Amino acid sequence: MTTVVSPEGAGAPPPPSARPRKSVTGSRRGVAVLFLLPALVLLGALVVYPIGYSVWRSLYDADGSGFVGLGNYVDVFTDSATLTAVRNTAIWVAVAPALVTALGLVFAVLTERVRWGTAFKLIVFMPMAISMLAAGIIFRLVYEQDPSQGAANAVVKSIHDTFVSSSVYPNARPNAAASDLKASGGGSFTTTGTVRAGTPALLPLVGIAPGRLPGTPKDARSAAGSGITGTVWLDFRLGGGGTKGRVDPGEKALKGVRVEAVKEGRTVASATTAADGTFTLPASADGARLRLPGSNFAAPYNGIDWLGPTLVTPAIIGSYVWMWAGFAMVLIAAGLAGVDRNLLEAARVDGANEWQVFRRVTVPLLAPVLVVVMVTLMINVMKVFDLVYIIAPQPSQDNANVLALQLFLSSFGGGGNYGVGSALGVILLVLVAPVMYVNIRRLRKERRP
Repeated sequence: MTTVVSPEGAGAPPPPSARPRKSVTGSRRGVAVLFLLPALVLLGALVVYPIGYSVWRSLYDADGSGFVGLGNYVDVFTDSATLTAVRNTAIWVAVAPALVTALGLVFAVLTERVRWGTAFKLIVFMPMAISMLAAGIIFRLVYEQDPSQGAANAVVKSIHDTFVSSSVYPNARPNAAASDLKASGGGSFTTTGTVRAGTPALLPLVGIAPGRLPGTPKDARSAAGSGITGTVWLDFRLGGGGTKGRVDPGEKALKGVRVEAVKEGRTVASATTAADGTFTLPASADGARLRLPGSNFAAPYNGIDWLGPTLVTPAIIGSYVWMWAGFAMVLIAAGLAGVDRNLLEAARVDGANEWQVFRRVTVPLLAPVLVVVMVTLMINVMKVFDLVYIIAPQPSQDNANVLALQLFLSSFGGGGNYGVGSALGVILLVLVAPVMYVNIRRLRKERRP
């Protein structure tokens, strides 16, 4: 019996289920899996296994010998150091990415309008080439308290001294053995007796080396005259000699010292010593006590305690912004290059000023890029460790603590509790996961036609 095959059936292709399946690149699935196998093995060994082991280890005690269940997580959320780390991490996530993104946006927009924009971008991006360790060392020096070493306080002190006069004799104090000046609060000194016309007041001070007096001081001179006068001088001379409480030859005058006449707690007159240390008060000062205000002896202004408990976290965030502003600028500038210029020109033609064009056209068009930068930085700041560990001095490190640093301290920095350290690692993973999920969803939406 002969079977007749219809012409239509002779050339028909086999059903899809009968053909070997291929990937979108045209390769068989088995070949694709074979090429992906090394990457999958590395992913499992370096990512999946450590995550699983950390979850398992977080359920055991410090040395791993006893099962404690969720006890380590309870310890994490009841320990004051960890709660400080959680608070500081929240500050980092809320502040640092927003500052970096905003600064990068401003730089990207402004550098489009200047001829030397490329050079500026190179300078701003350059800190990205520096390691976190090196940046931490740099900013540890920048924030040094001593203005002669710390750049930040050198600038602050220069600005302060421009508008506020500093103390002339910060270490001076009365000669207790030869003067009736006594401490009267606020760093000031007041005489126990009163001043009378025709009787010059003697206000000797010590505590300053003659060679460290500002300028070229003159020799002190005893005041004279029938008015209310007196002398303020350094009651000491090189080589010794002389009588304490009396102006001796060779002893130096203290110029520019403010002297106040006080009656019943109220200042009735004041004067400033001349180059020879003498001063003259009006007749209204008769019968008053003399006071040398604390402003004469205040310690010199040494700037701001950047790395103190109050400002240490904002100071470290400032160093992070310095490092990552270039990263944000480059990404945003790349997005800005793809913006349709016709839309910007149309807005200007319609009467919008530059601020309106920026706020209502440029920023909305750059929204996808800004989201990418923000999400990337949020993930990054949750893991920040190097800057905090290097910049924050030991007395302030507890105040600057973050979760990544607390993880290190709990496990390897002397704590030796790998259970709590693993629990902190799991908590960090849980905090990062939602941000990563949002980022992955956004990427998938962008790939859809």
